[in-house]
Amino acid sequence: MIPASFRYAAPRSISDAVDLLRTYEDAKILAGGHSLLPLMKLRLANPPVLVDINRIPGLAYIREDAEIGRLRVGALARHIDFEHSDLIRERYPLLWDTARGIGDPLVRNRGTMAGAVAHADPAADWPAALLAAEAEVVASGPDGERVIEIRDLYIAILTTVLQPQELVTEVRVPLAVPRSGGAYEKLERKVGDYAVIGVGAQITLDESGNIAQAGIGLCNAGPTSIKAIDAEEFLAGKPVAPDNINEAARLAMEASDPVDDDRGPVDYKRAMVRELTRRALRRAVTRAQGGAA
Repeated sequence: MIPASFRYAAPRSISDAVDLLRTYEDAKILAGGHSLLPLMKLRLANPPVLVDINRIPGLAYIREDAEIGRLRVGALARHIDFEHSDLIRERYPLLWDTARGIGDPLVRNRGTMAGAVAHADPAADWPAALLAAEAEVVASGPDGERVIEIRDLYIAILTTVLQPQELVTEVRVPLAVPRSGGAYEKLERKVGDYAVIGVGAQITLDESGNIAQAGIGLCNAGPTSIKAIDAEEFLAGKPVAPDNINEAARLAMEASDPVDDDRGPVDYKRAMVRELTRRALRRAVTRAQGGAA
């Protein structure tokens, strides 16, 4: 199908983009477009104005910032940039895993982390991974910037706390620290498909080798991406032991709330949450211990 008629704007600064969002009610931001444009073709989304931010300079960065203790990701950093980044591969394996499993080369060449975060599709991989990583989101609007913890971002399917006049300009992830590692596990029906279930895990070990901190995020396991808080809290301070990993996986399964659909029944999906959580935690621990996984 062909989208309904719309106006097109290509601002050259964030402030110009915000002004357009303020001027035109229901305007939508265009970055990669792989979520928005299919919805427009199906007439499920009919924005009167598309605000294309691809001509705003300086938004395609991925860099560490020791001053604020964060890896900073600009709104136009593409999935492929993570896949090809030595920094991400060596220091942020959770993000590297996630990027490599998204869609196909066409999607990875154009899609953005920030766009996936703002779109709030519970079947998207980045939100689950970033929940595990304790990320935060920078939103720019008429009143300037505000920082939102990603655990506070999602309200319902395709719904966030972002205001209509705000756009995501940056995503921040805590800097990698010694004895930390992450992993992303994804079950899909075929290569390039949305996840049946996806699980992101981030682990930091203390000097004695116990789990100092754990992060677990679930993809396509409920009406929003889910942070498995009970499982995270259970692991904190515990030894790395199979029984503890198994119990955390069970608690993650209990946090899930999937639905029956053409990707499988509820019981199957919940079992996959448990199994993929187990696998993601094991790989994250191996990486935190300095091993290759």
